[in-house]
Amino acid sequence: MIKVLWDRFVRPIDPWLLVFLVLLFILSSIVLYSASNQDMGKLNDKFTFMGVALCVLWVMANMPQQVLMRLALPIYLVGVVLLICVALFGSVSHGARRWLNIGVTIQPSELMKLGLPMMLAWYFHHYEATLNWKHFLVAMILLVIPMGLILKQPDLGTALLIASSGFYVMFFAGLSWYLIGALVLAGGGLAYVVTHWNLCIHILREYQCQRVATMLDPMQDPLGAGYHIIQGTIAIGSGGPFGKGWLNGTQTHLDFIPERTTDFIFAVFGEEFGLAGNIVLLLLYLMLIGRGLHIASNGSTLFGRLLAGALTLTFFTYAFVNMGMVSGILPVVGVPLPLVSYGGTSMVSLMAAFGILMSVQKDRKLMKN
Repeated sequence: MIKVLWDRFVRPIDPWLLVFLVLLFILSSIVLYSASNQDMGKLNDKFTFMGVALCVLWVMANMPQQVLMRLALPIYLVGVVLLICVALFGSVSHGARRWLNIGVTIQPSELMKLGLPMMLAWYFHHYEATLNWKHFLVAMILLVIPMGLILKQPDLGTALLIASSGFYVMFFAGLSWYLIGALVLAGGGLAYVVTHWNLCIHILREYQCQRVATMLDPMQDPLGAGYHIIQGTIAIGSGGPFGKGWLNGTQTHLDFIPERTTDFIFAVFGEEFGLAGNIVLLLLYLMLIGRGLHIASNGSTLFGRLLAGALTLTFFTYAFVNMGMVSGILPVVGVPLPLVSYGGTSMVSLMAAFGILMSVQKDRKLMKN
């Protein structure tokens, strides 16, 4: 009986991933309590989100790779259909059409964070024996469809993050370094032309162009577009080596930091725990990423290796983009700090991704046995 319970409930859970995730959850609860001005309501919501997310993680960890492969195409197609529905009759809020009301309000772009890498991993696995440049072309089309629909909303940050997850799958599938180099050079050349000839407004929305300009010089509008970046960098810098102490952040508790429980919670953390705290957070992220890549490298199938590797590097991208925008080295794009920022949808999708990693690890163990 004990062995049956162990195999059913405990064995699928990777202990290293679980330890790192729990440590991040404890750390995030501590900083959220301060960032929310000791609001127990938000903290209770955080516990609720985490409980739901852990259930999702367990379900995904118990799901065999064969089931995940069978779900890849339906999830991708449902995601694309929902994105088309958003474009046709989605709910508008703050000038963006990103939500769909189907009794409850959902954001279909969140589904594509898992749907796109699952679809591409399944596609490359299906053609593993005959992979050539045509398959990468088809994969690019599969990537561009949801990316274009999300850009239309507009949601540049989510579109770029989803595109990065698709790129990681193609990279691990063997995308040519020559093609990668050509894409980097083309992107750099396009960025130079756009900025040098003032073409940004013809390619991006006006507010998106403003974000890029603000990143380059936030002091051009210190009380407007540049306010977020300026206050974030002030908070992180004022934390010094060891921070001002928990609940003692002046930028935080005098309400200078905007969106301090969500997008800019890293500024709160940096102010109160300083460089030492930031190093601890980075180490936790690096251990999670390292464990994810280790699982990916030992996957029993091409599908598992591609999906695990892409999800792990997508998690890295989330963390890098958030820390970069709060520190002023990247434009503000509205990306939460993974597993630390307040919010349920992002946490559930991320924990589902880690559940998939555990599923890949579990199948590897079964193959060895």
